[in-house]
Amino acid sequence: MSQHQSLKGANKIQARRNVLKRFERVEVLKKQGRWKDGDRVFGLPKTKPE
Repeated sequence: MSQHQSLKGANKIQARRNVLKRFERVEVLKKQGRWKDGDRVFGLPKTKPE
């Protein structure tokens, strides 16, 4: 019996995620110069993946 295509491993997914984890958002904000050390990690502004 074969496995359904949607159940294959996550490493085969090539699409870009449109939702970032908190640490990824902080990295994007640092690159943009909108983050300072000591800023709160709650209520971050929205960012788009690169």
